[in-house]
Amino acid sequence: MGAGSPAVAAALLLVSAALVRVAFGGDIVHQDDDAPKIPGCSNDFMLVKVQTWVSSREADEFVGVGARFGPIIESKEKHANRTGLLLADPFDCCAPLKEKVAGEVLLVQRGDCKFTTKAKNAEAAGASAIIIMNNLHELYKMVCDQNETELDINIPAVLLPKDAGTILQGLLALGKVSVQLYSPDRPLVDTAEVFLWLMAVGTILGASYWSAWSAREAVIEQEKLLKDGHESSLNIQTGGSSGMVDITMTSAMLFIVVASLFLVMLYKLMSHWFVELLVVIFCIGGVEGLQTCLVALLSRWFKPAAGSFVKVPFFGAVSYLTLAVCPFCIVFAVLWAVYRRMPYAWIGQDVLGIALIVTVIQIVRIPNLKVGSVLLGCSFLYDIFWVFISKMLFHESVMIVVARGDKTDEDGVPMLLKIPRMFDPWGGYSIIGFGDILLPGLLVAFALRYDWAAKKTLQSGYFLWSMVAYGSGLLITYVALNLMDGHGQPALLYIVPFTLGTFISLGKKRGELRNLWTKGQPPRVCTHAQHPLKDADSAVNNLS
Repeated sequence: MGAGSPAVAAALLLVSAALVRVAFGGDIVHQDDDAPKIPGCSNDFMLVKVQTWVSSREADEFVGVGARFGPIIESKEKHANRTGLLLADPFDCCAPLKEKVAGEVLLVQRGDCKFTTKAKNAEAAGASAIIIMNNLHELYKMVCDQNETELDINIPAVLLPKDAGTILQGLLALGKVSVQLYSPDRPLVDTAEVFLWLMAVGTILGASYWSAWSAREAVIEQEKLLKDGHESSLNIQTGGSSGMVDITMTSAMLFIVVASLFLVMLYKLMSHWFVELLVVIFCIGGVEGLQTCLVALLSRWFKPAAGSFVKVPFFGAVSYLTLAVCPFCIVFAVLWAVYRRMPYAWIGQDVLGIALIVTVIQIVRIPNLKVGSVLLGCSFLYDIFWVFISKMLFHESVMIVVARGDKTDEDGVPMLLKIPRMFDPWGGYSIIGFGDILLPGLLVAFALRYDWAAKKTLQSGYFLWSMVAYGSGLLITYVALNLMDGHGQPALLYIVPFTLGTFISLGKKRGELRNLWTKGQPPRVCTHAQHPLKDADSAVNNLS
C-alpha cells in the first residue's frame, strides 16, 4: 500500500514459495515395496467406497482400503451387489464363527489375529465379504506374512478407520443395514488439471506482461527526464520502477536454506493453531496483492483518484483510489477466511493466490540469467529433496505432508491454487503450489522484459519459447502425476529443465548468452550524451 510494500511482497515471495511446490491428486492405487506381493496376496492397495442403507433408506458412505489378498473389488457401482451387514460372533473373528451366515457381509473388530485369519474364518462361515474396524483413526494396509504361501481367500476384505467403523456399528442398532462395496476408477483425463494448467499459464502470462509494461514505462520516463535535461532531479523512487526489488546472487543461494528451515518448522509445528496463523499471513498477502492488482486496473478509468494522495500513518502517501479499494479487499479476504471450509471457498482462495503471485512477479525481479539459473537450480534440488529424499529421514514426504495439511482438520495449507475434481467419483482437489508458478514466472517475466528492451519480435525473442517450455513442463508434471497413480510430484523437477534449458539453449544458439548471463539487458546507446555535440554544431552553423 505504501513505501513498505516492496519489502512485504519480497517476504511473501519467500513464505509462499517456501511452503509447498508440489502437485498431486488423491492416492487411489497404492504400491508398497515394504509389503512385497506373493502368490494369493498380490493386489494393489485400493481405496474402497462403502455405501450403506438403513431399512432400505440410503445412509452414510465411508471410505476404506482393500487388502493385498482376496478378489479384486468391483469398480462399477451398478455392478456391485447390495448385501446385508451383520456383526461377527466372535466380534474379532479370530476364531471360527458360532453360526453360519447366508452370504452377508461381516463387520468385525481389529483384534489381535492376522487379517488373513479373519478373512478365512468369515469365508468358512459363508460371508461374501468382510469389513474390519481399525482400532486407530488411520487406515492400515492389510498384508500377508512371508510364510503365508498359496493363500486361497475368495472374499474381499476392507479396512475402515475407527471413527467410520464405530458409526457403521451404530447403524446396526437402527434397523436392517445393507452395504455396497466398490472401488471406482478415476477418469482418464482430469478436467480439474486442465483448468489448473490454464490457470497457471494464464497467471504467468498476465504477470509477465504487467512486469514488462512497468519496466518499459520506467525506461520511457527516465529517458524523458534525461532528454529534458533534468538529470539532477531524477529520482528512482518516484519513477515507474518504484519499489522494484532485484534478487541478488546471495539471496538466490540462501533461498534453499531458508526455505528448508521454514518447511521443517511447518512440518514440526503443523497443528490447528499454526494453520490459522498461515491463514492470517495468507490473507495479509492476498489483500496486498488484490488491492495492487485492482488499483492498477482501475487507475486507467479513475485517473484523478489514482493521482491524488493523502498521508496515512504507518503507510505514508496513499492514493484515494487505494483507500477506496482496500476495504473491499479486506472484506473479501476475511469472508474467505471465515467460510474457507465451504465447498466453493476454493474460488476465493484462487483469486487471492493469483493476485498475490501476479503482484510479486511484478515487484520482485530477476536481473540476469545467472541469478535466475541459481534460483531455479536451488529450487530444483529443494523440490527433489523434500518430496523424495526426505522420506529416508522423516519416514514420509515432508513436502506432501505439509501440502495436505496432515495432523490438522484443514484441506491443506492455503498457499495453493486448487480446483475441485468435479467429474471424479472420489472428489477431492487437484492442487499446485505457489512456487511452481511464481519461481518460473520470474524467469518468464525476465524474458519478456528483455525482448521488449531489445525490440525483438515474438518469434525471435525468448518470451514465447519460455512460455511454451513452462506449459510443456507443467503438462509433463500432470502426465507423471497420473502415471504415478496420484502420488505427489515435485513440479519443478520437470518445469526447471524445460524452462531454463530452453532459455540457455536459445541464448547460446543466438550468441546472446554472455549478455543474458551477466547483464540481463540488451546493449543500449546513450543517445542523450550525443545531444550537446549536435547542439554545438547547430550553434556554430547559426553564427556562421
